[in-house]
Amino acid sequence: MHIGIAADHGGFAMKEQLVVALKSAGHDLIDFGAKKLNATDDYPDFIIPLAQAVARGEVERGIALCGSGVGACVAANKVHGVRAALIHEHFSAHQGVEDDDMNIICLGSRVVGYAQAWELVETFIAARFSGAERHRRRLAKITAVEREVQECK
Repeated sequence: MHIGIAADHGGFAMKEQLVVALKSAGHDLIDFGAKKLNATDDYPDFIIPLAQAVARGEVERGIALCGSGVGACVAANKVHGVRAALIHEHFSAHQGVEDDDMNIICLGSRVVGYAQAWELVETFIAARFSGAERHRRRLAKITAVEREVQECK
């Protein structure tokens, strides 16, 4: 799977570990940064380019990290076509994809440890959107709101 990953200083160390694991698992990976640890960097500088790549279809899924995961999630969801969620437990890691076609998982590296983060990422990557009518109907309503917002700009 073609995956993108991004993190600010708060998620940098975990991103580096996940990059190694993802490559070892055979995934094609684009690292959107940060490329080096900088305690004064800002998560939107890395998360927004990742989210834009997901929205354009340049990567199939994205992994966004910061200290809590909240900022990464807020930033990613500002990009039209992105469905990002803050995930810290197994059920939502697959259910978010199966029911809501989630395309970016957001993790807080100060909230979950590496072993749990890796399990969540594996679950997220393995999950597939069910395509059930009720889920497509709900997503169409979200897409309609996104269009309305774009038209107002």
